[in-house]
Amino acid sequence: MSAIEIWGEMVRLEHAQSDRMRGVRPDDHWTQCAPQFKADPHRSGDTLVDALRAHLRPADTLLDVGAGGGRLALPLALACQSVTAVEPSPSMCAVLRATAREYNIANVSIIPAGWPEADVAPADVTLCSHVVYVVEDIAPFVHKLHSHARRLALAVLFQSPPQSQIYPLWEQVHGEKRHPLPSLPEFLPVLHELGIQPQVTELAAQPPRGYDSAADAIESIASRLYVTPNTDAMARLEQALADSLHETGGVWQVRGTQPLRPCLVAWPTAA
Repeated sequence: MSAIEIWGEMVRLEHAQSDRMRGVRPDDHWTQCAPQFKADPHRSGDTLVDALRAHLRPADTLLDVGAGGGRLALPLALACQSVTAVEPSPSMCAVLRATAREYNIANVSIIPAGWPEADVAPADVTLCSHVVYVVEDIAPFVHKLHSHARRLALAVLFQSPPQSQIYPLWEQVHGEKRHPLPSLPEFLPVLHELGIQPQVTELAAQPPRGYDSAADAIESIASRLYVTPNTDAMARLEQALADSLHETGGVWQVRGTQPLRPCLVAWPTAA
């Protein structure tokens, strides 16, 4: 199989397994957690924002594909001429609009659509951060990122799947191994097959996710494992977390969880 075919098969297998466990897919997966994606556009010390800002020029226009609640679009709008945020989730768009109003950032426009169908003009730079993992048809997605960037295309991916920290719990709860989503190791061969030779920059590792309480941890992890209350699966999850959940300094974490390391993938698009 080619790298592009391997990518698509990994996404198909993961999606089929997820659908089998959760049943009907929600219309807007982000409804409950969208407010968590709000962030101060003027924050300092964000290594990803700093790394992205270093690639922007004051006169640049930027396309942020899968912009979410604007965690990147809004701070980057302060460093360039304008940002077009492409985002299909209504709840994420609502957070982005509200935060832009709150901080009086007027040079961000929102296209409420997915990237494949979005009717949007090219920009100097395109950005896609932590989105491609779930894109089954990856080749046209990347082609559009490339063709819509007059100067530079940027992608941000973890070196391992975003949910890989809870894959061991998936097996304990559901009795089968989790089909992993593709991530950086699969993305780079896809780019090479498309004739793209990128530059890859490792960024600071993100510490394992912490929770405010044991109950908060159980609720959050159950949601990501598609486990509902008062079921055998919930009983198994509670037992697994009773053995692995620990508290340090008021923060609850799953014992043995490894940090996730993001990488910035950049390639020029100018002829």
